[in-house]
Amino acid sequence: MALVTWNIAPEPVDSPAAADLWRAYYTEVSDRWYQRYEGRDTDPEELEREVAADTGHYLRPPGGVLLIARHRGEPAGTAGVRLLDAATAELKRVFVREGLRGRGGAALLVTAAEDAARALGAERMVLDTRGDLVEARALYARLGYEETEPYNGHEYAEHWFTKKLTG
Repeated sequence: MALVTWNIAPEPVDSPAAADLWRAYYTEVSDRWYQRYEGRDTDPEELEREVAADTGHYLRPPGGVLLIARHRGEPAGTAGVRLLDAATAELKRVFVREGLRGRGGAALLVTAAEDAARALGAERMVLDTRGDLVEARALYARLGYEETEPYNGHEYAEHWFTKKLTG
């Protein structure tokens, strides 16, 4: 019998685990951006300002949910869902800590997010990502997401994906 190592459940966006994982996520994606374009890590003051500015309020019920993945009981990753309209959910903040990647957690998080979106009434999921996040783009393609036209004008978005959640 296999040992269960992943557990995924909704958690408040302001929980200590959510806050810690949001900081880790933002630090990584921000550092990757600045290293790519400016050859440096994120300025610590900017990091604090940006983490504080995005509270994740849009991932609160009734129109959203934040899922926390725990690996062997420790907070290991996140995925958020928010409704954009009655039929469309947006996938947000998909992240697994670096040391736990390659163990299936990201796919489990996205699948759980799809289930959460269906529970909110969504018929399709959309997401945006950046070109340098090649691992994320490969994950989404592997899970049946198709690249599509932009659905938003986010400053850092370079790729947009969609997936039908019904039939």
